[in-house]
Amino acid sequence: MSTSNKFTIVRVISAPIVFLLYFIPIWTGKFAAASMIILLPYLVFAEITDGLDGHYARKHNEVSDFGKVFDPFADVILHMSSFCCLMFSMSSEMPMGGYMPAFVFVLLFYRELTMTFLRMVAAMKGTAIAARKGGKLKTVMYIVSAFYAFILELHVRCGFAVPYNSMRTMWGVGIGLFIICLCLSYISFIDYLIAFKPVFKNFDK
Repeated sequence: MSTSNKFTIVRVISAPIVFLLYFIPIWTGKFAAASMIILLPYLVFAEITDGLDGHYARKHNEVSDFGKVFDPFADVILHMSSFCCLMFSMSSEMPMGGYMPAFVFVLLFYRELTMTFLRMVAAMKGTAIAARKGGKLKTVMYIVSAFYAFILELHVRCGFAVPYNSMRTMWGVGIGLFIICLCLSYISFIDYLIAFKPVFKNFDK
């Protein structure tokens, strides 16, 4: 396996690890603070591998059609796992039970699942759909929004004193960030459909 793909697979492996770190305290009622203290730097490391795989792919001339499909797949696995976590919180006072509304998660999941399917179709036709600027911007927004919400959960699990009204305001900001993610995800999806229209036009032939 190439060096770049080794970095990519780190994100795939990291997805269930992030999921378990987040939910073990919710399931057991233990290790609340420790879970987030470990999770946040670990997630930073996992996200950094996204840049490292591209760097080594270019440095070692390892750019491949497989890598162009595997890299966004790893991103989807990690980000959807993070977003799934953020539909829940250990705080009983959190509106809707978490930071990301379920309808936002479902719409993002549909978008990412469909985009993954289209990448597979394009690959079968010999075309690798590389990331475009809109997709990269969407990914950056995914990361910013997720970390914002995880930091709020860190406050909850560490027992930091935050006034209820202030917490609701910060929660509202998080909702706004996730709505922006939703908008950017579908804008970039439309951009991919337009850019690769010839590939998708006769996909069933």
